[in-house]
Amino acid sequence: MNEENTKEETDGASFAELFEQSFKKPKRLEPGQKVEAVIVKITDEWVFLDLGGKSEGYLDKKELLDADGNLTAAEGDTISAYFLSSAHNEKLFTIKLHGGAAGNQYLEEAFHNHIPVEGVAEKEIKGGYEIKIAGTIRGFCPYSQMGLRRTEDPQDFIGKKLLFKITEYRDNGKSLVLSNRKMLEEEREQLRQELKKTLKKDMTVKGTVTSLRPFGAFVDIGGIEGLLPISEVGWSRVEDLSSVLLPGQEVEVKIMDLDWEKNKFSFSLKALLPDPWTQLHNQYPEESCHSGTVVRLAQFGAFVSLAPGIDGLIHISQLGQGKRINHPRDVLAEGQTVEVRVLKMDSENRRLSLGLAAATPQEQQGEDFRQYMEAQPSVKQASLGALGAALLKAREGKKDKR
Repeated sequence: MNEENTKEETDGASFAELFEQSFKKPKRLEPGQKVEAVIVKITDEWVFLDLGGKSEGYLDKKELLDADGNLTAAEGDTISAYFLSSAHNEKLFTIKLHGGAAGNQYLEEAFHNHIPVEGVAEKEIKGGYEIKIAGTIRGFCPYSQMGLRRTEDPQDFIGKKLLFKITEYRDNGKSLVLSNRKMLEEEREQLRQELKKTLKKDMTVKGTVTSLRPFGAFVDIGGIEGLLPISEVGWSRVEDLSSVLLPGQEVEVKIMDLDWEKNKFSFSLKALLPDPWTQLHNQYPEESCHSGTVVRLAQFGAFVSLAPGIDGLIHISQLGQGKRINHPRDVLAEGQTVEVRVLKMDSENRRLSLGLAAATPQEQQGEDFRQYMEAQPSVKQASLGALGAALLKAREGKKDKR
């Protein structure tokens, strides 16, 4: 009995709500207002939308076709659309204004209400591009407003169908200034806000290399662009970044830092690669000999690369094989292949001490011993020093007796 009463109450409440909603007037839409709507039916020419609250709208089916004529959405999907106008209680929407009479008619509304328009870059003219928008209407897009960043070859945009915002509207649409950059910036800002909710430090993301600089590469992860420092490209030392990365290359990086306020983001490739120092004791035990390449010479010694990310130092005292030298270049040259012996390893601090494999331990010890002896007084000097001290003491004793 209770269950029946509950069901009746529920049914009654639902009916009351529906009855009340049937008298509610749909919310008034302003031209240019963006809405989320559900596709309820697709015909040969039109797409019908459910706006909620018994309100419906429609848009041209052509707006949902890709370059090959295939539909990009289906019945039941939710899409974003801009309200254009209402006639006979029928609401016309658009995803973007495109060619045809309807495009001509609503260009001014698109300008005032910031609705995107679709156009084709037909040719280069002084200072930018001529854009064909709708029918015979043409607009102008400056170089600085085409794309997010300036391309090396301006011809890359010719013939492409792109979205624009109308930034200037004069002479009833006969004079139009357009911006593709503003459109892209708005899209990126939307993506940025979505990323801000989901991205965390230490996450792994995919991105595209946009440009190379002496200090690193900039990587776009779809909404934000960050720096991949040259020191974070790999475990081995990178001198020429272009030998490792290229603009347009897809990479997988780890997020090292996210500073949304300063709009600074940093990534790392190295953090996703195995650390070569973790297995160093097994691969390069002390007293083992290996072949390496001299990568850098300094006043105090030579740096030798044994493997990517594994560099060791041959101290200058180990290079003379018993003779004193002024600089490592007296013995070695950068790029030279050399046989070395592992003298000491410090994995924790990532330090590897090396010596020339050709030098015997006695030669290495002999050089150290000679350096030690040169810093000490000789036996003869020590004897003369002791005799002088005794004579000085006797002389002072005679003065006291006087």
